[in-house]
Amino acid sequence: MVTRSARATWLVVVERACWVLGLAGLAWWGAYQFRSSISARHDLQRFAAIRVAPDQSLWSPKRVSAWQQAMADPAPAPLAVLRIPKIRLEVAVLPGTDDRTLDRGVGYIDGTASPGTEGNLGIAGHRDGFFRGLMDVVPGDLIHLDTVQGTDAYRVERTWVVSPDEVSVLDPTPTRAITLVTCYPFYFVGSAPERFIVRAVRITDSPMSSPVSDARVPCPFCGGLRFVSFF
Repeated sequence: MVTRSARATWLVVVERACWVLGLAGLAWWGAYQFRSSISARHDLQRFAAIRVAPDQSLWSPKRVSAWQQAMADPAPAPLAVLRIPKIRLEVAVLPGTDDRTLDRGVGYIDGTASPGTEGNLGIAGHRDGFFRGLMDVVPGDLIHLDTVQGTDAYRVERTWVVSPDEVSVLDPTPTRAITLVTCYPFYFVGSAPERFIVRAVRITDSPMSSPVSDARVPCPFCGGLRFVSFF
């Protein structure tokens, strides 16, 4: 038979154990919230930093002027930050592909995978602005995409040229990919007749030696779409 003294001692032990577990849980939660706050603050600082004038040495005078005017307007919330170290590009990925959006950054192509999610993310940019440096991008080059979920690294698998009607480049992919779209030729005078495409796949999903698959699933959002509207 358990004595009253033994029962009281057992209750004290249980109470202390509950306090220890509770305090440990609070400490873990506090540390988690602290790390989340630091991470979110870092992302916000990166997004704020993109307001600094980019390298415009290759830009056309018209695009430089358009960027200056666009920066005077209220800025939409960036969806991500696209970075291509080889061409020293760091630019906000903004919602939409209208001219004003592409004057101040690069644009998320509606209907493609959202930044930081599985599938094929389509991003459009001006050939005489942020995306002029794409002419120097080759297979093997690295691309980084910063989102609130973290940073993903991608490796360029191929570049090629298509007509404005060839929107199958935006079809869903089985792994996480980025498809960059701009007008081509880069220094064409007037409305460029073709589109330059850069396809990169997340490094953890596709080793450099992996071949580029030609298998495609039709994009359910791209019916009737033409790239001409992006530029």
